[in-house]
Amino acid sequence: MEYSKLVEVYEQLNKTTKRLEKTSIISEFLKEISADETEHVMLLLEGRVFPSYDARDIGIAARTMLKALSAATGISGDKIENEWKRQGDLGLVAEIIVKTKKQSTLHSAKLSVKKVFENIRKLAELEGEGTVERKVQLIAELLTSAKPAESKYIVKTILGEMRIGVGEGAMRDAIVWAFFGDKIGIKYVKEGNDVQIEDRETYAKYADAVQSAYDVTNEFALAAKAAKSRGLDGLGNIEMKAGIPIKVMLSLKVDTIEDGFETVGKPAAVEFKYDGFRIQAHKDEKGNIKLFTRRLENVTNQFPDVVEFIRNNVRGKSFIIDSEAVGYDRKTGKYLPFQSISQRIKRKYDIEKIAADFPVEVNVFDVIYHDGKTLINEEFQSRRKLLEKIIRQERKKIVISKFLKTSDKKHVEDFFKEAFEAGNEGLMFKALNAPYKPGARVGHMVKFKTMMETLDLVITGAEWGEGKRSKWLSSYQIACIDEDGNFLEIGRASTGLKEKEKEGLSFMELTKLLKPLIISEKGKEAKVKPKLVIEVGYEEIQKSPTYTSGFALRFPRIIKIREDKGPDEASPIDYVKKLYAGQKKI
Repeated sequence: MEYSKLVEVYEQLNKTTKRLEKTSIISEFLKEISADETEHVMLLLEGRVFPSYDARDIGIAARTMLKALSAATGISGDKIENEWKRQGDLGLVAEIIVKTKKQSTLHSAKLSVKKVFENIRKLAELEGEGTVERKVQLIAELLTSAKPAESKYIVKTILGEMRIGVGEGAMRDAIVWAFFGDKIGIKYVKEGNDVQIEDRETYAKYADAVQSAYDVTNEFALAAKAAKSRGLDGLGNIEMKAGIPIKVMLSLKVDTIEDGFETVGKPAAVEFKYDGFRIQAHKDEKGNIKLFTRRLENVTNQFPDVVEFIRNNVRGKSFIIDSEAVGYDRKTGKYLPFQSISQRIKRKYDIEKIAADFPVEVNVFDVIYHDGKTLINEEFQSRRKLLEKIIRQERKKIVISKFLKTSDKKHVEDFFKEAFEAGNEGLMFKALNAPYKPGARVGHMVKFKTMMETLDLVITGAEWGEGKRSKWLSSYQIACIDEDGNFLEIGRASTGLKEKEKEGLSFMELTKLLKPLIISEKGKEAKVKPKLVIEVGYEEIQKSPTYTSGFALRFPRIIKIREDKGPDEASPIDYVKKLYAGQKKI
């Protein structure tokens, strides 16, 4: 398939904000492509060439892209950089300069989806001396043959800036509409932005099948390929595999114990809410153990101690368990806050020393796969019983989460006090009969803390400071997220940071993290790739026409960096609306 056809779809998707229209556009496109092309196309529609759990990094910075654009067009780097400063978007710059490029070999061959996909993948495989030059050549090879619009999306895909406002719901429904629409009688009515479904019961069956396939693989690409080539049977044959991480189940928040019971039912499973970081531990049939964070990052090498705890204390030829690694003080045994061990996640050197200095205890609270059997549709209480059979508990190494089954508010209050005194954040309420829903906040599980709720927000821009802060980015544009993955600004924050690194989270530290993410600069303003998540406190949420979210935070303050969270896990706009509505009742 020609890449230009995919580009036409990108352009159509960018022209509408309507979710149903986006779903229709993708579904019609999926009908046209072959089964062999489906996997590549679905990944490219998500703006990637590797599954989300694949650790391979394309590794192209804006400066390298400038060199590639110059090599492909014959236009000087200075002219391209000046255009970048004017436009603030390298993808748009590529589209503009390709229209005026000088090389005689331009448009020598039509680009195919396969060619674009394979060249971009190769970028992650290059290493050693001369890597930058070879990467520039690979990119220039694509751009030399690219039409203006094609060059824009090639650049955006390589830089990880492809955001076309297509969320998981739209991707799932597009697969259903494309491959099962005729069986169900689906008709999209563009004029009214509505969808007509003749057989809603059958529609739900197909939608559940696609969702289930995605849940166990974390890839819409595989689900689409199976649906197109083998239909419902193909989706049903997709199974979970140890070694391939899935999205972890996420919790809603409640303000009171009564709300917790009302959401999950009585009796409820109540557990400690640990202030650590999520670890999804896998053991495959060959005995290999891999550890993944909630962002699906492979951190096996950083936690050799955890690998040994699991190898020695969890029974089973293969399994996937869900847990929280919590730091603790060797002298007192008391749990420590997440920040005390967060540095272990990114550490690549002196692993044994840092493991000794910052020990963790693995608190296991769920099992989702065991000895070849997928368990996500089993009731929580059944999964909990299996945990008790397969885990040999060893204090300060690996234990099962503290658990209470109750309908009594007083028992929960006492349990909360116990959790708090042990150094934990609060409690989790879980429905005893609930399945495990990867990535979902569906009310099967809620968290309860008595402290004021904070927001996890993505930094999308920053401003260089003045005077003694001129070398630092010192004011940060922060955003929540909507259901389609769009970032919605909710204000600026800078309070809470220190000027000296030894005093805590500093301007210098945040600047070091943000500088590689800078996409463009105009004056003192810098636009950054939405990647870094921070926890933000505030005094009040106010309505505001100034920001795209429609809200602003009064007196926001930065509390900490959330290394354990990706940008897609930022606080959703619906939650911001809920907090706003709740505070008005006080």
